[in-house]
Amino acid sequence: MTSYFIRPKKLSVIAALLLAQIISAQQKPNIIIIYADDLGYGDLGCYGMRGITTPNIDRLAQQGLKFTNAHTTSATCTPSRYGILTGRYPWRQKGTGVAPGDASLIIPLERGTLPAALQNAGYRTAAIGKWHLGLGNNGTIDWNREIKPGPNEVGFTYSFIMPATLDRVPCVYVENHHVVNLDPNDPIEVNYKQKIGSEPTGKENPEKLRMKPDPNQGHAQTIVDSISRIGWMSGGHSALWKDADIAGDITKKAITFIGKNRTQPFFLYFATGDIHVPRYPHSMFRGKSGMGLRGDAILQLDWTVGKIVHALDSLGLTKNTLIIFSSDNGPVVNDGYLDGSVENLGDHKPAGVLRGGKYSIFEAGTRVPFMVKWPGQVKAGKTTNTLFSQVDLYASLAKLTGQSLKEGDGADSFDRLNALLGKTAEDRPFVIEEARGLSITKGEWKYIAPNNGAALAKDVNIELGNLPQPQLYNMKNDIQEQHNAAEKHPEIVKELAALLERIKEEKK
Repeated sequence: MTSYFIRPKKLSVIAALLLAQIISAQQKPNIIIIYADDLGYGDLGCYGMRGITTPNIDRLAQQGLKFTNAHTTSATCTPSRYGILTGRYPWRQKGTGVAPGDASLIIPLERGTLPAALQNAGYRTAAIGKWHLGLGNNGTIDWNREIKPGPNEVGFTYSFIMPATLDRVPCVYVENHHVVNLDPNDPIEVNYKQKIGSEPTGKENPEKLRMKPDPNQGHAQTIVDSISRIGWMSGGHSALWKDADIAGDITKKAITFIGKNRTQPFFLYFATGDIHVPRYPHSMFRGKSGMGLRGDAILQLDWTVGKIVHALDSLGLTKNTLIIFSSDNGPVVNDGYLDGSVENLGDHKPAGVLRGGKYSIFEAGTRVPFMVKWPGQVKAGKTTNTLFSQVDLYASLAKLTGQSLKEGDGADSFDRLNALLGKTAEDRPFVIEEARGLSITKGEWKYIAPNNGAALAKDVNIELGNLPQPQLYNMKNDIQEQHNAAEKHPEIVKELAALLERIKEEKK
């Protein structure tokens, strides 16, 4: 008979091996990316905000490295998220505009991703919060069955997501392929072309709303939790979220994931809903900022960061955890709802000293808060003006964890690990930014390609930066982009225009 008894000596050897594996695993740092939504360059205390306090986020900067020249790939959310997870410029991929709530997955399954690289390095990986990169692959989604492909198919071990944005249906959570709390007797149907079902809408039933949609911005379709959204939805009543609970719900999921994986390396991509519209934070924060619901949402965002940091401290994981905090694009105040944020803004400038905002090719569209904390590895209390792009997180974190990228994976991502950790002040060779057009920054010069689009987004009161002629700004002396130097420096315009065209033509 086979004996399953293990002798004490053998047991001690096995225990030692297991302990060695745990120690070896934890030599790899845990990695957390906290990705805020629509947070501007001037919206935090550590970047000059004076109207309200953000102590938890500010503490990340005090205990780590604050970047003043870090950029998203894009001035809107879907493409920025695509860039950070794929290491590839989103304008190379069709369908990377602002995705509707029923869009198919836009990340190609045949390409490598940041979470997949970390998964290969032995990490447990999680996507929690806003997704907005599409689900499924047939152009239609059956929300009442298994929903795939999605986050789990592009490298995440676990996912708990809002499928699109807070202002788009369906307003439900999806956990590992399935809508949470869905009653099969009340199936969900979603349509972005025409009204379905008999649910009230903002246009037809304004008396049911807690806040009015801006009549110029199209947020007047199906009402969920007393707020009208973009798109039409019927059914799924038991699965609908409560806007005031979203931050708490996803934070709890994030902390649970951290706790379950505390003995092995983990990667958490935590994409908050704050401070995107509709802004309806928990009652703990509503009315507390003195700056309207937008300011209240910033307070809630700061609370969220504090809870995650506290969980790491409580579990003894702080020293071995790399935290990266940033935003997906620049700020916008009125973006669909008349929620009082414009009236209560006061003298606060969400973009700080920068020109433009969300949707804009000007600097405020893509220059965002960005800070890195890793005790013992990143010097505390430092600030760097190193030119950095979020698209480089793929190659940089792969390098950190000993992963080599396959040909074609992370094609636009540079290994900038030393810059990320504050060990070099060397700039990225260039940064390309996308709004409705493209710009390229190299050294002190930023070139904006000619674009015949509108100069101003009137509905949100943001300069878009579009002109039919070339623009050239010296970012060392003219960070506010007030003086177009294209005519004075045609040789620089020619050089940067040629570089941008060469990169655009590359097959990646």
